[in-house]
Amino acid sequence: MPNVRGNTDEPAWVRWTLIAVAVMFMALFLLLPLILVFYCAFEEGLTTYWEALTSRRTLRAIGVTLLTIGIAVPINVLFGIMSAWCLGKFNFWGKSLLISLIDLPFAVSPVIAGLLFVLLFGLNSLLGDWLMDAFGIKILHTTTATVIATMFVTFPFVTRELLPIMQAQGTEEELAARVLGANGLQIFFRVTLPNIKWALLYGVVLCNARAMGEFGAVNVVSHGGKNNTLSLLIYETYQSDLVAAFAVSTLLALMAIITLILKTFIEMRTARKEGIEI
Repeated sequence: MPNVRGNTDEPAWVRWTLIAVAVMFMALFLLLPLILVFYCAFEEGLTTYWEALTSRRTLRAIGVTLLTIGIAVPINVLFGIMSAWCLGKFNFWGKSLLISLIDLPFAVSPVIAGLLFVLLFGLNSLLGDWLMDAFGIKILHTTTATVIATMFVTFPFVTRELLPIMQAQGTEEELAARVLGANGLQIFFRVTLPNIKWALLYGVVLCNARAMGEFGAVNVVSHGGKNNTLSLLIYETYQSDLVAAFAVSTLLALMAIITLILKTFIEMRTARKEGIEI
């Protein structure tokens, strides 16, 4: 048998060099910018920082962001579960095409997605004119447009996390439960959901992280002002008040840190369930 050197048999200097490079890269491109954000936010003192966070514009942006997340994420979770169930448990004509369409937001620039909604819901468009004339509903440049754009750019995350799990599990357990007399809801809540709960939670975390930080599509369809999310507020405030912009940025940074902690926890629980040592 040839003498094959494993990954753990590399010389110590190679391992430590790779570790040092990875640590330096993370410190330079991840930790240092994060530290600078908090430093600039508190540069003029705690009072200025607190005033920036409690201003009317910031509180309104927080409300719009939470409202957007509260609507977009649950809808995408429901859609993700249904689409992953359909694609993972059944075979039908056009399945590959449907998967490609679900992956479309990954391939399309968020700015282009925003422009598509402008063409779809703008006042000069067929649908926009019809909604305004028939129901008096204006979509573009409202919070509704922000929610719709956020839903579009975030809806693949839950599906993409659940689909591999459902495909790997197959349909044997569901069929056995059906033979034993369980109905559809009982099969889902007692058989399917326990098997996908950690993948589902992981997808929810990723979807929420993308929703709270989305800028490109939201910037196109939103008119600013009272429709600003935190990302848009940071962009507008950066033009005139750097300290306030960095103060608001700390909110998104803290949300990102919490998301990272949840993501790590879910990965550890999943690995422990599968017997993988991390």
